[in-house]
Amino acid sequence: MNPHALRISSRQRRQGGAAMVEFAVVAAVFCTLLIGAFEFARVLYYWNTASEALRLGTRTAVVCDADASVIKTRVSGLLPLLASSNVNVSYSPSGCDSDPSTARSTCTFVTVSVTNVSVRTMIPFLPLTLTMPPLTTTLPRESLATSTGGSVCQ
Repeated sequence: MNPHALRISSRQRRQGGAAMVEFAVVAAVFCTLLIGAFEFARVLYYWNTASEALRLGTRTAVVCDADASVIKTRVSGLLPLLASSNVNVSYSPSGCDSDPSTARSTCTFVTVSVTNVSVRTMIPFLPLTLTMPPLTTTLPRESLATSTGGSVCQ
């Protein structure tokens, strides 16, 4: 056997080990970035879903004669991450919804907001809790005097 050939194969084996270590380092960094991108996308999905639930809740509040508890239940039902305590419904001018005989017909605006919502990430070894920015939607009153405003009121 040629001693020169033996040295070359020994050198190639050592290089093969270095390539494996380099691959392990690069793969670890790549997988970490990939998981981080997926988690960021999941958090943005929750934020967008909360925004859409808020929009639908506000739309329901301006079209239907529904009180705040119905609106809170509807918004919370669209995104279970939201609790009823995170959703706030207010009517303008202040106090227009307090008289049950007028059924909020004197209200001109409805504001629905979502605050203090936290999203926990599922990143292994690094559990983060991100707080959603406060979301607010205000719409003018359309028809708060009827409970039969179509399928949106059911």
